[in-house]
Amino acid sequence: MRSPLLRISILVGCLAAALAACEKQAPATTDAPSAAAEDVAAGAGEVPDYRAIAEAAVADQKRPAADRADDERRKPVEALTFFEIAPGITVFEIEAGAGWYTELLSHAVGASGNVVMQNPQGFLSFVGDKIAERLKDGRLANVRQSISLFDALDAPDGSVDLVTWVQGPHELYYKPDSGPLGDPAKSYAEIYRILKPGGAFVVIDHSAESGSPETTGNDVHRIDKVIVMQMADQAGFQLVAESDFLANPEDPLTASVFDPSIRGHTDQFALRFRKE
Repeated sequence: MRSPLLRISILVGCLAAALAACEKQAPATTDAPSAAAEDVAAGAGEVPDYRAIAEAAVADQKRPAADRADDERRKPVEALTFFEIAPGITVFEIEAGAGWYTELLSHAVGASGNVVMQNPQGFLSFVGDKIAERLKDGRLANVRQSISLFDALDAPDGSVDLVTWVQGPHELYYKPDSGPLGDPAKSYAEIYRILKPGGAFVVIDHSAESGSPETTGNDVHRIDKVIVMQMADQAGFQLVAESDFLANPEDPLTASVFDPSIRGHTDQFALRFRKE
């Protein structure tokens, strides 16, 4: 584990590292479910226009109408921009749920990209037939569903450009009747394993009060972001960026995320790490 001084140095250097990351050239592309998104990327030169790609994906008329009801609070443009999404990449989406983000990722990476839509078996009862309906008749042809635990991810070593985990890592400390969803340390190690060198791991999760124990993941479905940073650090990741685009200063940070007073409007942190 890195020393506190080294961790401080990582945090101080995150902005510079994030800017450097933007210099990566987008992969070549072919026709995609969202052709407009790929046209934008192609015209942007060596540095993809992440915001324009995200806006094109959101505007795609093939998205289910129900998804659009969550656009304002989930801020898809800011999210896909923070992901540094680009056509042609392979994304492993941990805990995809019913697929709100899957839809955007699929259109943003295009036909030359791939998305793995992962959920634990125990979560399928919460989403009902929504996944089957979303993937019906191969509408999202570049999406593959994976049913697995968080510490046994269904992907070869070094095969993924981007891993996303949205609302999110606190589940490692959740204790459902069906049993644990994955050992925390092994889960972060699995994410590191499947990423390519230089690949990104992006986390968004519900904020807990600073200094809160891991048990808040089970009790109120929140987590202190420091725990995520420490676990990622121990797995070998480097923190390169943070964002507060989903912050809510009115959230007391102590209520359950399912409490009607805050549900859908929790304070959330966003972190991007890189595999060294």
